[in-house]
Amino acid sequence: MSQHYYSQQPDARHDRRTIDTVLRGKSLRFTSDAGVFSKGDIDYGSRVLIETMDIPDGTSVLDVGCGYGPIGISAAYLAPKGHITMIDINSRAVELARENARNNGISNVTVLESDVLSAVKGRKFDVIVTNPPIRAGKTVVHQIFEQAYEHLNKGGALWVVIQKKQGAPSAVAKLESMFEDVEEVGKDKGYRIIKAQK
Repeated sequence: MSQHYYSQQPDARHDRRTIDTVLRGKSLRFTSDAGVFSKGDIDYGSRVLIETMDIPDGTSVLDVGCGYGPIGISAAYLAPKGHITMIDINSRAVELARENARNNGISNVTVLESDVLSAVKGRKFDVIVTNPPIRAGKTVVHQIFEQAYEHLNKGGALWVVIQKKQGAPSAVAKLESMFEDVEEVGKDKGYRIIKAQK
């Protein structure tokens, strides 16, 4: 069976590459590899989320499904007095995210290997951001939403990017069944940015 990025131990042959990019006005360099999400360039949905998300300085942030780190590292840059916890099931992605944080001079992050939110059990955050692993299926995506709700402080916000054709309407319905306030705060090329406030 061929594996994809939602595998704990990807066995794809290494194919490391460097991505130079600008996110939220900051020049950043990322190393990516085979077996991780969007290895060739920063995923467009992630870019739209990064450009839209509101990360107040001093907040505690959780990046669910961090991949090699563009969303979480951008959040860390936006909130230098805050702390960002980045989690991913994929051990190769976790190592890359640690390396990319170091190489970009970002020290206010912790990167953990985690199946959904298991590694942060009992912890609460002000903001949770995710470009959810659509290929893992609706059950996993909805599980992320449910666990995110449990891990948010009251008044905290979950920021999600999802393509309309990949289930945005059902994702919004799921979020509306749980959160106090759900709104679409941005859209670009079929990608929707949803903010759900607890």
